[in-house]
Amino acid sequence: MKNFRLGLFSLLAISLTMVSCSKDEDSEITDEVNLQKEVPQNILDAVEALNMNTDYVRYDTFHFPDGTTEERLFIEEDIVITEDQLLAMLEPAEEGVQGRQYSTNNLVSQGRNISIIGYTGGSQALSSKERTALQYAVNNYNNLNLSIRFTLTFGTNYQNKNMVVYNNTVNNPSGAGGSAGFPSNGLPHKFVQIYGLSGYSTNVNEHVITHEIGHSVGFRHTDWFSRQSCGQNTNEGTAGVGANHIDGTPTGYDPTSIMLACFSANEDGEFNNNDITALRELY
Repeated sequence: MKNFRLGLFSLLAISLTMVSCSKDEDSEITDEVNLQKEVPQNILDAVEALNMNTDYVRYDTFHFPDGTTEERLFIEEDIVITEDQLLAMLEPAEEGVQGRQYSTNNLVSQGRNISIIGYTGGSQALSSKERTALQYAVNNYNNLNLSIRFTLTFGTNYQNKNMVVYNNTVNNPSGAGGSAGFPSNGLPHKFVQIYGLSGYSTNVNEHVITHEIGHSVGFRHTDWFSRQSCGQNTNEGTAGVGANHIDGTPTGYDPTSIMLACFSANEDGEFNNNDITALRELY
């Protein structure tokens, strides 16, 4: 069985057995150039305070759906945020959201209806299969009757939407997976990218999109402490401020969670029982 990394970027070449939501074969050359810009100590301190891995922090180019770009922070394997969003995560969490898979301190406000759009314009448009997968992913969340709910549309007018899902394969030609960030100010992370998934089933596309939406509403990787799903033994950051255990879910390895760092080519795209417990505990 072949597994694939889920993430926004990668400092490692793609393995023979694993793939994540990140760049792969060409990343070593790219990283040598991008790492020439030093990450300031206050940013590294913030990453460490949030219990994320300071060994995987860099600046890189983030591509918006309309083709424009912006420099952003790339952290671990699948988190891309601005400096302001990172620093905002250091602020105290809302009462009642800590200590409840793993979540960040920042969550989406209870009772929020999240407007989500599947992008259909230009070179970064979702394919027909990807649109179907996005609909399935949204159904995954809405069928749980959580306190947050998604309203899905398709089109190109994403500026006024809470979340936009788009295909960024054109800027990630050798990777397979997706990318997202964490919530801020009670809102989900807006930009969810997928790439390199055209050769995979609708279910695998559904899995990756559901996973990245999970990050956008505040979930860490289930195996953040080992990245075991990727065949690794790497701790993304010790449990604490930014990796809160969610009541009722395992603290050890959960091999079928949709929030594992890496995915296989045989995913069914559905939450397991622990994923559902975690979602219902938080939302």
